[in-house]
Amino acid sequence: MPPSDAILAWAIIALATAGVIVRPFRLPEAIWAVAGAAELVVFGLLPWSDALTGMRKGVDVYLFLVGMMLIAELAQREGLFEYLAVYAVEHARGSPQRLFLLVYAVGILVTVLLSNDATAIVLTPAVYAATRAAGAAPLPYLFVCAFIANAASFVLPISNPANLVVFGSRMPHLVEWLRMFALPSIASIVVTYVVLLISQRRALAEEKIEASIPSPHLSHGGKLAAGGIGAIGLVLLTASAFDVQLGLPTSVCGAVTAAAVLALSRQSPWPVLNGISWSVIPLVAGLFVMVEALVRTGTIGHLSAALHRAVETSPAKAAWITGLVTALADNIANNLPVGLIVGSVNAADHLPQGVTSAMLIGVDLGPNLSITGSLATILWLVALRREKIDVTAWRFLQIGVLVTPPALVAALAVAIH
Repeated sequence: MPPSDAILAWAIIALATAGVIVRPFRLPEAIWAVAGAAELVVFGLLPWSDALTGMRKGVDVYLFLVGMMLIAELAQREGLFEYLAVYAVEHARGSPQRLFLLVYAVGILVTVLLSNDATAIVLTPAVYAATRAAGAAPLPYLFVCAFIANAASFVLPISNPANLVVFGSRMPHLVEWLRMFALPSIASIVVTYVVLLISQRRALAEEKIEASIPSPHLSHGGKLAAGGIGAIGLVLLTASAFDVQLGLPTSVCGAVTAAAVLALSRQSPWPVLNGISWSVIPLVAGLFVMVEALVRTGTIGHLSAALHRAVETSPAKAAWITGLVTALADNIANNLPVGLIVGSVNAADHLPQGVTSAMLIGVDLGPNLSITGSLATILWLVALRREKIDVTAWRFLQIGVLVTPPALVAALAVAIH
């Protein structure tokens, strides 16, 4: 691609990415991503065939997102998340610190089995409702939802859509994944909890919460949804163990579970389908197209070559630099585009395991620094706005700058050792 075309392509991609993050005129994120992808094609910077190739690369991610959003929306409508949140309040027995820990534990469970986006979208409003009912100030517990959504997002391949983006068809087997990320995940979760708890200690010390609140009845549909989530977890773990891409099993399991619950309760599927954020699919597709354009500009090749030279000099140093730079880049350009770039670099070269692990940890954990870091955090903010709660970028950054560096360093240290 001529230098002038490369500069124009970069400008379009930068503006589109900024639109996704900032949302000028309050237009949905998907509009900016799709507009950027369309402009690349219209101005002749990316042939239609290459744009379609870029979109096809995301098929597994689209299917994964559809399946997870379907089961998460169903579980929310059946009251499963509200039940879990109230369960945490009841077992806190009037202790704010114990409630903080229990909400954190529920957040780990939801993130690991349903992805970080589910924690942001459906657990956040449930925690808000339960803490308000208990007479507590919701914000410390809502911060738990935001930070655990990213801190626990590399426990399993299914815990974050970015995991599929980074590895694609080269997804490690489940046993290999656990060998690579089990200990770094534990380090991330534990350090994030400790620092987050310290950052909220003053607010929690002033709390007085009810020892018990009215417990909602978990409907038969809610129990089926819980069983379906467990079944999906088993199916996806099995698929990962046999090196099967996760998108199709996720979408099939989500559809079967939803069909069973809706049929037994004789409900219409339309409310569930209408509740799903379908705009996430064109958003991700647009990002895939823009990364395809970066490939044509030679950017991916230059990054791959630079990383290869760094690996030849010192694999451990290259891993540390890669993890830290990736984590910082998440907060400038959001972790989905960064994950796509990292995935392209990873696919273009055979890299040492430590470097690959550092890449993923940077993509998944780095976004805890700021509100622009990940789609999950953006969705968390949207959930808060629905409850008329405003968390500014500065307020989030004040906590993120305390929580993220030690958790990131701990996770990277364990992964790169």
